[in-house]
Amino acid sequence: MTNEFVARLPLDENITRGAQIWVEINGARVQGFEGESVAAILMAENLSALRTTQNGEPRGVYCGMGVCFDCLVVVDDIPNTRACMTWATDGMKISTQEGLKASN
Repeated sequence: MTNEFVARLPLDENITRGAQIWVEINGARVQGFEGESVAAILMAENLSALRTTQNGEPRGVYCGMGVCFDCLVVVDDIPNTRACMTWATDGMKISTQEGLKASN
């Protein structure tokens, strides 16, 4: 996934980050930081369409506070996980979601 565009603020004396972690997004290993939400990592990797509706329409982060449910992704095989409300952890497996998934 790592591409030329990464939407993170450059570090300086006024910005600190948590420890580096690694997550997998759609099979690609990418860097994140402790304290970031899944949505933050996805947006930093320039991934704006996090799921599609049952009709195939793309959806992404809209409200950013867990109200709208547009940012649903699959996290560690658990579908319908709100990316904006889920803290990223080292080794987490994240994938975009197609349509509405039944919970396991």
